[in-house]
Amino acid sequence: MSALLLLAPEPASPCADGETVCDLTWEVTGNRRLAEWSDVIIGKPLAIIGLILFGLAIRWLLQRLVDRIARRAERGVLPERVESAVTARRKQRAATMAGVLKSIITFIVVAIVGTMVLSEVGVDIAPIIASAGIIGIALGFGAQSLVKDFLAGIFIFIEDQYGVGDVVDVGDASGTVEVVTLRMTRLRDVEGTVWYVPNGEILRVGNKSQNWSRAVVDIGVGYGEDLARVQRVLREVAHDLWEDEDFSHVIIEAPEVTGVEMLAPDSVTLRVMVKTAPLEQWGVARALRQRIKARFDHEGIEIPFAQRVVWHREDRRHRDEEAHLEDETGAAPAASGGEG
Repeated sequence: MSALLLLAPEPASPCADGETVCDLTWEVTGNRRLAEWSDVIIGKPLAIIGLILFGLAIRWLLQRLVDRIARRAERGVLPERVESAVTARRKQRAATMAGVLKSIITFIVVAIVGTMVLSEVGVDIAPIIASAGIIGIALGFGAQSLVKDFLAGIFIFIEDQYGVGDVVDVGDASGTVEVVTLRMTRLRDVEGTVWYVPNGEILRVGNKSQNWSRAVVDIGVGYGEDLARVQRVLREVAHDLWEDEDFSHVIIEAPEVTGVEMLAPDSVTLRVMVKTAPLEQWGVARALRQRIKARFDHEGIEIPFAQRVVWHREDRRHRDEEAHLEDETGAAPAASGGEG
């Protein structure tokens, strides 16, 4: 047994007869390690830099698109004679809208690129995405009104429903807009009361000062007046107002006399309409009424005023007693006169 063990050949070393194979193994192992270190030192930083550059490029393109939309929003629809009066405010609205959109774009791009960078570094982003989902659900249930206000505010800016300086009617309150944020709108009415209205509670908006306005003046004349003559006088008065230098920059188009609007019990109503620049309709209407009153007085055109006929009714018993008393007092002097 021992002899057999002595005669048995010794096991060969791994590299005794296969030195080439051993060298290849060490070479493969070294290449793998080199590739891993190269990926850590060069590959991942290049990937991160590429993601950042890609995010910056997308952000730049989207912001250029927003700038183009804002420049289109700056273009007005008013004639040149009144365009300068509202250009500054329109530019301010466009700049506000562009700023909000750019902020939203930046937030979305940073969130997406940041998540991709963390994934590239080796961070497990599944918990982050899950946490974001949980936070979103919590906000959806716990802050529904706040989220609703912010979303409504974003659309107010994007759609340019109204801005600072506009006169609006939002249902519960109406007045001049003083402040507009993503959460609420602050109004001041004609009495000076300040109203704070959450954007999410605004169901409808009536803007009385967007792009252009119209002054509507109804004038009542007597039934005996010549309506053709009255309309001619109204056209002359309105046309003189349009050509007046004090109003030429606020009246957009030639005034229009629409004719008879209503046959009231005490007058015939005619209507004059004047298209004006935003927020100028009330001043133009006041000036037009004053001029019409002066011209009607000069032309002798009657502006009827309300009259009332009062029927005095007395109690019948009281009337009978007074008649009986008059009969008695009237008979006494007659008798005394006969005796004399």
